[in-house]
This record gives sequence, structure tokens and C-alpha cells, in this order.
Amino acid sequence: MISKYIEATILALVQGFSEFIPVSSSAHLIIISKLSNFSISSLQLDISLHLGSLLAIVFYFRRDLLNLLNNKSLLLLIILGSLPLVIFGFIFYSTGLVDHLRNLKVIAWTTLLFGILLFLADRTKVKNTIDNNLNIRNILIIGIFQILAIIPGVSRSGIIITISRFLKFDRVDSSKISFYLSIPALAAASVLSIKDVMNSNLDLNFIFIYSIIFSFLISYFTIKYFLIYVKNFNLNIFVYYRTFLAFILFLIAYS
Repeated sequence: MISKYIEATILALVQGFSEFIPVSSSAHLIIISKLSNFSISSLQLDISLHLGSLLAIVFYFRRDLLNLLNNKSLLLLIILGSLPLVIFGFIFYSTGLVDHLRNLKVIAWTTLLFGILLFLADRTKVKNTIDNNLNIRNILIIGIFQILAIIPGVSRSGIIITISRFLKFDRVDSSKISFYLSIPALAAASVLSIKDVMNSNLDLNFIFIYSIIFSFLISYFTIKYFLIYVKNFNLNIFVYYRTFLAFILFLIAYS
């Protein structure tokens, strides 16, 4: 049982660090689980870890979320931008299609290709702001591309930041759009796992609770310091990391 808590700790660390930066948390969870042969690795645990991240972002942006009640137009845009991923995500998870994408070859290619796109997008000149330019057209474009996040290695935050930068939002606003849209996405993913979690045995449920708490803590501090980072630096470090990781995965997957 102790070994399962060690495994849950490692996976919660990975989830908390990678959910809100453009590197794909699902890809990292799959990679570690496959390479380490963790006994508790499962889609169910992945989603439970996402619940910890959801609670973290709701807590971190609690004042912004309360302000949304007085900003109906922004609230509607967030809902509209979330619908494509929620709808297609439900179809992929409920039909089991997502399981066919959870392999190292897919992750290697998506990690590299979407890292290159992030690099190109981050060179776009800034002209737009959330307050003045986040409209139905822009949010629909972002929302449609967010569907690609279903594929491990793409990164939900990564694809949103990439498309937002292509749409000429700056890094901070692009990150905030990603954070706002993550709330419905993480909530939907967590709801899908509730039935499975409740049907699990008691010992496993304790592990899920532990994972949620630990994921919450790591996610909270990741959000805080990522926002500080994007205010001062470009996104090259994430591009370099994705490129390095992709080539390591190519060596493993095709050897």
C-alpha cells in the first residue's frame, strides 16, 4: 500500500506541474505510467488528479470568478469556448476512442509538432487584450482548436496559448484565457470519473483523496509562478523542453 502512495505522489507532482504549462499533463502521466509500470495508473486516476488541479484554479481565481457574475459577456464567451471540448471530449471518453491515442508514438509526434507551433505563435506581435478583443469569433476559434487537447501530447494549455498568441493576445492574456477555459474542461473530466471513483474499493479511494489534495497544492503554486514567468519571459523554455522530450520518446517508441 505504501508503494501505491509513492506512485500517487509522483503522478500528482507531474499533474500539478504540467497541467497549466504548455507541456501536456496527460502525456506525462501516460509516459511515467508506461515506463514505470505503476500498479495504480489508470484513466480514472488521471481524472482524479485533474480534480485537484480544478480545485486549485478555482481557488486561485476565486475573485475573478466572482467578478464574472457581473461580467455576463465574458462568462458567456467562456461557456461558448468550452462547449466544443466538452462535447467532443465526452464522445471520445465515453466511446473509448481516447484509449487508442494513449501511446508513445502519438505523444512523441504531438509533443514535437505542437512545440514548433508554440514557438511560431510566440513570435506574433501583440495587438489584442481580453477586455477589448475577446469576442465570439476569437473564442470559437480557440474553443475549436482546444478539441485537439484530447490527443495526449498536444497540451490543453499549450494549444490555447498557441492559438491565442496567433490571435495576437499577449502571453499573460493568453495564459489567462487558458486558465479560464480550464475550469469547464477540468470540471467535465472530473464528472466523468465520479461514478468510477465511487465504485472503487475503500483503499483506492483514500489514494484518490490523497492525490487530489497533493495535486491541488502543486497546481496552485504552478499557476502562481507560471503567471509571474510569462510576464517576464518568452515561451522558449517550453519549446526546448518539448523538443528534447519528443526526441527521447522517438528513441523509445521506435527502437
